[in-house]
Amino acid sequence: MAGCRGSVCYCCRWCCCCGERESRTPEELTILGETQEEEDEILPRKDYESLDYDRCINDPYLEVLETMDNKKGRRYEAVKWMVVFAIGVCTGLVGLFVDFFVRLFTQLKFGVVQSSVEECSQKGCLALSLLELLGFNLTFVFLASLLVLIEPVAAGSGIPEIKCYLNGVKVPGIVRLRTLLCKVFGVLFSVAGGLFVGKEGPMIHSGAVVGAGLPQFQSISLRKIQFNFPYFRSDRDKRDFVSAGAAAGVAAAFGAPIGGTLFSLEEGSSFWNQGLTWKVLFCSMSATFTLNFFRSGIQFGSWGSFQLPGLLNFGEFKCSDSDKKCHLWTAMDLGFFVVMGVIGGLLGATFNCLNKRLAKYRMRNVHPKPKLVRVLESLLVSLVTTVVVFVASMVLGECRQMSSASQISNGSFQLQITSEDVNSSIKTFFCPNDTYNDMATLFFNPQESAILQLFHQDGTFSPVTLALFFVLYFLLACWTYGISVPSGLFVPSLLCGAAFGRLVANVLKSYIGLGHIYSGTFALIGAAAFLGGVVRMTISLTVILIESTNEITYGLPIMITLMVAKWTGDFFNKGIYDIHVGLRGVPLLEWETEVEMDKLRASDIMEPNLTYVYPHTRIQSLVSILRTTVHHAFPVVTENRGNEKEFMKGNQLISNNIKFKVREVVVKGKEERSRRLRQKDSESRLAREALSQKDQKEREREKGREKEKERSRRLRRTLCKHDSPLLLPLVTKALWLDLQSASQPRLSYAEMAEDYPRYPDIHDLDLTLLNPRMIVDVTPYMNPSPFTVSPNTHVSQVFNLFRTMGLRHLPVVNAVGEIVGIITRHNLTYEFLHSRLRQHYQTL
Repeated sequence: MAGCRGSVCYCCRWCCCCGERESRTPEELTILGETQEEEDEILPRKDYESLDYDRCINDPYLEVLETMDNKKGRRYEAVKWMVVFAIGVCTGLVGLFVDFFVRLFTQLKFGVVQSSVEECSQKGCLALSLLELLGFNLTFVFLASLLVLIEPVAAGSGIPEIKCYLNGVKVPGIVRLRTLLCKVFGVLFSVAGGLFVGKEGPMIHSGAVVGAGLPQFQSISLRKIQFNFPYFRSDRDKRDFVSAGAAAGVAAAFGAPIGGTLFSLEEGSSFWNQGLTWKVLFCSMSATFTLNFFRSGIQFGSWGSFQLPGLLNFGEFKCSDSDKKCHLWTAMDLGFFVVMGVIGGLLGATFNCLNKRLAKYRMRNVHPKPKLVRVLESLLVSLVTTVVVFVASMVLGECRQMSSASQISNGSFQLQITSEDVNSSIKTFFCPNDTYNDMATLFFNPQESAILQLFHQDGTFSPVTLALFFVLYFLLACWTYGISVPSGLFVPSLLCGAAFGRLVANVLKSYIGLGHIYSGTFALIGAAAFLGGVVRMTISLTVILIESTNEITYGLPIMITLMVAKWTGDFFNKGIYDIHVGLRGVPLLEWETEVEMDKLRASDIMEPNLTYVYPHTRIQSLVSILRTTVHHAFPVVTENRGNEKEFMKGNQLISNNIKFKVREVVVKGKEERSRRLRQKDSESRLAREALSQKDQKEREREKGREKEKERSRRLRRTLCKHDSPLLLPLVTKALWLDLQSASQPRLSYAEMAEDYPRYPDIHDLDLTLLNPRMIVDVTPYMNPSPFTVSPNTHVSQVFNLFRTMGLRHLPVVNAVGEIVGIITRHNLTYEFLHSRLRQHYQTL
C-alpha cells in the first residue's frame, strides 16, 4: 500500500514508507508473512516467481522447428494424448486407494466403538467407549500431522495452491512427489481420524501433482530413477497437464467429468484453447471411469457395471410412490431457494470471516513456534471433536419413529447403503425398537453416509437436533480447516448446508403446512447454498452438483441458489480459497482490472531500475550479477562509441524456459582445459611462448572485429525473462571462447531442457577452474519477438496481454526502441495497482 498516514507502514511494489510505530518496512513484514498494523492485510510477496507460458523462439528452438514435420507433429500430439490418458487413470487409482483405506479404517474404528457402546449402555461403562474412540482418532490424527511436518505444503486442501499454479505462480514444492505421498496418506488418516474434513479437496491437489510429475518421468525425490523422455520440458506443457490433473481430481471426487473441466477453467487457468479443453475432458472421463470400474467391482463384485461414479455420490432423488402430492420442486419453491441462497451467503461469509481470523492467529502464535506445537493443536482439535461427537450422540439425540421407507429403501438409496458399508445408516443408541437416535445417525456415521441420510431418509429429524448439529458442525469445521493436516472443505460444507436445508424443510412442513415439499430437495439446495457461500464457485459447482445428483431438473434451482449465495457473500468478503491465497501473500491476478485503473498507464506501474547485460560479457560480471541481485530479467544492450546505451527496433528477449545442461558443460570445460595444460607441458618453453603470443594476437584481432561488427550494426537488444539457471551455464560455457578462436559452440534445445525444472544454484557451481576474464556470448539464446507495450498503454490493455498470454515479464519500450522498464506479475496485483492509483490522485 502506498502512502504514509500517521505512524503506520504502507508499502508499494518498489517503495515503502513507515511511521514511528514500526521498525520494519511493510515489504519486510510481507516477506515474513506478517500483516499491516492498521488494515491487518497481508501484501503480495515478491519472492514468488511466475511461470512462463510464452514460447521463447530463439536459435536452439528454431533448430528444433527446422527438424519438425507433420509426421513428428502427429507423433508429439499422440504422445500428449497418451500422457493425458495416463494422468486420468493414475488419478482414479489414487482416489481408489484413498477410498479403500478410509473405508477400512473407519469400519474398524466404528465397529469396535459401536460394539463397546452397545455393551456399555447396559453396564454403565460409556467412558471406556469414549476412550476407545479417542484412541483411534488421536492416533490417526497424529500420523496425519507427522506427514505434514515432513512436507508442510501437504496441509489443507491444496486447492488454493493449485489455483495459484494455474494462475501462473510458481509455488515451491506444490507438485512434488513427496507432497503427493504426504497428501494421500495424510488425508487418509485425517478423515479416518474423525476430523470434520473431506477427501475430495485433496483429491484435486493429488490429481494436479500426478499431472505435473507423470509427463516428466523423473522426480527429485527419486533421483536414481530417470528415463530418457525428451518431451514436455517447459512450463507451458506442465501447466496444461496440471490443468488436466486438477480436472481429473474433481471428476474422481464427484463423478463429474464436465464439472472438473469447468473447475479447471473457472478456478485459475489464465490460458485456454479448444485443444486443451478436449484433452482435459478426456482426462476427466478417464479418471471417472477408472474409479467407477474398480469401486463397482470391489464393492458389488460386478466388474464393468459402473455403479459408483465418484467418491461422493448423492444417489437418485425421487418422491415416494405412495405420496401423490410430492414433487421434487415447484415454481413456488424458487422463492424459498432464493432466500436460502441469501442465508447461505451470509453463513458462508461468517464462516470465512471466522476462519480468516483463526488463520491469522495461527500465523502469529502457532507457526513461529516449534513444529511440535502444530501437532499438539491438531490433537487438541481431534480431542474436542471426538468428545463433542460422542456426547452429542449419546445425550442430545431424540428417538424418532422409523418409517417403513427407512427399513425398505428404494433402489438408489440401497445402492449406497449396502451390507458391505462401514456401518448401517441408522443408529439406535439408547432408543427402543422401531426408533432411531437422530443425532447419532448424523454424528456417528461417515460424513458421506450422513449426507445421504439428510438427502434421502424419509424418517424425520427433530428441528432441535438439526439446529444443534448445524451449530456444532459449523464451529468445529471452521476450527478444523487450517490445522496442520491434509483436509478438504467440500464434504463438511455440504453436510453442514444439508442440515440447514433439512431444517428449513421441517419448518415449512410442520409449521407452515406445505405438504408438497420434498425434504431431499431442500437439503440439496441448502448444501449448495452453504457451499456456494463458502467457496464462491458458480459455473463449475452448478455442473458438479447436477452431475452428482444425475437430475438435470435441479439445474435451475441450483444455479439460482449459487448465484444468490455468491453475490451475498461477496458483499462481505472473498471466498475461502481466495482468502487463504491472500494470507500466503501470493500475487494472484484477477480476471480483469477495475474500471478506474485505466487512469494509469504502463509507465506508472513499470519497474524502471534494471540490471543490464552485454551481448559479450565477462564471467566475473555475470557471476557478480547472479550473486548480488534477485532480478529475473536482464536487458542486454550494446554501447556506441560515445559509451551511450543504444536500443534499436526489434527487441530480443531471452526466455526463462530455455535451460542449459550445466554440469555437462562444466565437465567438458574442465577436460578441455586439462588437455590444453598437458599439451603445453609437453612442448618446449619457446614453442609455448610463440603459440601463446600467436593465440593472444588472434584473440585480440577477433575481439576487435567483433566490436567493430557490433558497432556497425548498432544492435538494439533487450534480454528479458532470464534468470539464474539460464545465465549460470553460459558462465561455464565461456571457457570455449578463451581456449579456442572458433565460435562458441551451442547446446541443443534438448540439452538445455534436460534438467528442467530444477537447476543448480550459482553458489553450488565450482567456478575455480574458470578464468574470470573469459567472455560469454548470450546472443544465440535471445527471443527476437517478445511481447512489448509502450509507456502510454492503458493498464487494462497491459493486464489483459500479460494474463491471457501467460507472460512472465513484459518490457516497456518507447517510440525509438529504448527499453524504459519491465512489468512483472507483482506490478499488476490488486494491492499494487491501488497503491499507484492513490499516488496518481495525490499528484493531481
